[in-house]
Amino acid sequence: MKKNSLIIIFFAFTTVLFAQEQNQEKLEREARAEVRAGNELYNQLKFSDAEVAYKKAISKNPNSEKAAYNLGNAIYQQGRTKEAIANYELSAKTSKDKMSKAEIFHNMGNSYLKEKQYAQAVEAYKNAMRNNSKDDETRYNLALAQKLLKDQQDKDNKDNKDKNKDNKDDKNKDKDNKDKDGGDKDKNQDKKDDKDKGKDKKDDKGDEKKDDKQDPEKKEQQQPRPNQLSPEQMKQLLDAMNNEENKTQQKLNEQKAKGRKIKQEKDW
Repeated sequence: MKKNSLIIIFFAFTTVLFAQEQNQEKLEREARAEVRAGNELYNQLKFSDAEVAYKKAISKNPNSEKAAYNLGNAIYQQGRTKEAIANYELSAKTSKDKMSKAEIFHNMGNSYLKEKQYAQAVEAYKNAMRNNSKDDETRYNLALAQKLLKDQQDKDNKDNKDKNKDNKDDKNKDKDNKDKDGGDKDKNQDKKDDKDKGKDKKDDKGDEKKDDKQDPEKKEQQQPRPNQLSPEQMKQLLDAMNNEENKTQQKLNEQKAKGRKIKQEKDW
């Protein structure tokens, strides 16, 4: 009797397990079908509809690296690069094929490049090269990301130096203003003394006018100053021109690097 009960339990357990396996295989088939449907929509440039299909595939098979990778590409094409990065990271963790990983990390690097997160882009391209060292496209984008990162760091360093210099100039200006205020007081006092001395003089008006004409200090005050740039203004103008040139070159470089690597993974 006990033996028969054990046999019944064993068959019941086997039946349940078989049913679960059958259901899992069915879900995986349906997931692959959704991936294929998503690929067709993607190739028709219907990226929003393709995104829906890939999400359905993931709901049926959360472990589908192809669905996660393709979903990242569809989201990337819609300009939502931060979301695309999250999907690339997920597919990179589950992917076991080195070539697939190389493509995933390359596209991840492209996403970081669009976000102007150049340090992260450099690391992503390096990971792509570790999985496929012969990819010239990745090598080029890596060099570009490294250059943009260096330019960004140089600009930050320059901005910090300029900020420190401006703070120093402000302090010196405050000091000069204080010195000037003191000098103006002394000058006013001197004028007052000169005025008092003038009262005691008995020179005629003609002599006073003559003295004014011969006063070099007054003559200098009447002369117009030449309209020319100071050395600091010239430096600021040159810096502004260089910054515009760098921005133009950076835009050209970013256009070159807009990843051609975005490839859809064909499911079988």
